[in-house]
Amino acid sequence: MFPAMGRAQWQPHEIQQLNGQAARFKLPAQFQIVTERWNRVVAVPYIVNMPEKDRLLMLVGCDYPHRAFVLTSDDHGATWTDPRPARSSDDGKASIGLGTSLAYLGNGSLVFYETGSVGTGRPSRWFSSDYGQSWGDPVAIARMSDEKPWSIWDPPLVDRHPGTGRITQLAETGYAQSGTSSQASIRFSTDKGHTWSQSIKVPQWQGVNEAYLFRAGNGNLLAACRTDVPKRLKGKTLDHYEGLGISISKDDGRNWSAVRKLYDYGRHHPSLVLMPNQDIVMTYVVRLGYVDDQNGLPQFGIEAVVSHDHGVTWDLDHRYLLHVWSGQRRGETYWWPSSQATSSVLLSDGSILTAFGTGYRIKAGPQQPQAPRDAGLVRWRLNTARVNDERAIRDAAFDSDLRNVFDP
Repeated sequence: MFPAMGRAQWQPHEIQQLNGQAARFKLPAQFQIVTERWNRVVAVPYIVNMPEKDRLLMLVGCDYPHRAFVLTSDDHGATWTDPRPARSSDDGKASIGLGTSLAYLGNGSLVFYETGSVGTGRPSRWFSSDYGQSWGDPVAIARMSDEKPWSIWDPPLVDRHPGTGRITQLAETGYAQSGTSSQASIRFSTDKGHTWSQSIKVPQWQGVNEAYLFRAGNGNLLAACRTDVPKRLKGKTLDHYEGLGISISKDDGRNWSAVRKLYDYGRHHPSLVLMPNQDIVMTYVVRLGYVDDQNGLPQFGIEAVVSHDHGVTWDLDHRYLLHVWSGQRRGETYWWPSSQATSSVLLSDGSILTAFGTGYRIKAGPQQPQAPRDAGLVRWRLNTARVNDERAIRDAAFDSDLRNVFDP
């Protein structure tokens, strides 16, 4: 069994929904920093729902260099077990590097990817068949068809037969970088992720790195794409200047539309949820684009936006602010307190649980390690009240200040 429960629990919280230029809706929610009492580095949370046990599992990267740890909740995120290494070496220390791309395959089976690009470890897949209690031997992640490294961040898409629920295929995206330019690709698996087809470069994904795959209610595939730093922002190299856009496939991922940008910079790390009415909710981080607070400090946040037409358009004028915080640093390391992930799941009661990474406790001071860092949770619901018909932000150019600059 997993260790004893941690002590963090829900606190009352308020999220806001924009209503064009009218007064914002203020909506009750629940909030907690799961890791606040750990007082350590905790980054890049991923969560999945395992309905057979009515259990949530969270994967996080702990310490420097990052190592993969897991924790679980049996009460819909209110309380969590203590973290434990996904796997330990003979000396009891965590032995797997940073874990990303956590996905639930059903019937107790999970997979996550060990990245070799951050911290330590070799690019590998790790599988569990017992709800995350143990993880088998690593399976190397194959390179791209042109032998370039397959860089990956987002979970694989899990497709199931509509009648039997049996997995029919997995699809995953990866990317390669050349200088400041990225090219994303896609590949497929018919044996639950153990072997994969040759990768296919998607021409429309030139200038895309991470791409989150999602099956819309009408059967189309969406790719929520993290786009490269805009060329107009000359001299900017920090990846926070990367943007967010949507590409759509109507033939199961073989052909794709051009990426339609929602934000030119500052927003990425999306996670998508399909609602019972087939609306799509997308959460994402805000690392750039918020104006400074009243003390001149940078602000960061977690937002959500809804599509009512299977991902074709997104209601930016009525998006949600799930959590906003101020950093405590200025200068070149102003960005340390920002977020580096969102991961959202739909719970059985219709609420949405969004996990995110945050460095809000990193204070001003000398150039020391980025610590502590935390994983937070917001449990929230979509607004059911009528909103106005404003669409000025949606109609604005993707690279305009109206789209990209905001006072939260």
